Amino acid sequence: MDRISYLARWTALAVFLVSCIGCDQVTKQLAVAQLKGQPARTYWGGTVRLEYAENPGAFLGLGGQLPPAARWAAMVVGNGIMTAVIFMLLVARRQVSLATFAAAALLLAGAVGNLIDRVRCDGFVIDFMNLGVGPLRTGIFNVADVAITAGAICLAVTTFATDERTAS
Repeated sequence: MDRISYLARWTALAVFLVSCIGCDQVTKQLAVAQLKGQPARTYWGGTVRLEYAENPGAFLGLGGQLPPAARWAAMVVGNGIMTAVIFMLLVARRQVSLATFAAAALLLAGAVGNLIDRVRCDGFVIDFMNLGVGPLRTGIFNVADVAITAGAICLAVTTFATDERTAS
């Protein structure tokens, strides 16, 4: 397994965080400026749809119907704690593969991007992208959600690959 040095770990983490969070926040600012209060914009025959939404919940609106105080506790405090745990594991665990490190860094960057929104936007996350063909569509999402999803898929793949190698 490829291992990374302490300096490389901090440099890689900084690059992941700055690039992912920066891209997420810039695209959300553009969504507010260009899409808020406007009809949805569609591209490539409706495959890509850009529309402004303020999401009170998590994945696919999960938890969005909670009372405001409970939603704040779950979405801000709970996510803040999980984000801190991911950060601590990233910097504390020295024996981690490069793929696992990258996956966790993507998870962290996405979590921080959405956490910034929740604190700044009274518990809401700004979403603006939707993909699909005809009636088959994704939920509405943002760049932070892409980072979280990519990180989770990468982590699952690396975990499965590690389990397969261990079983052999």
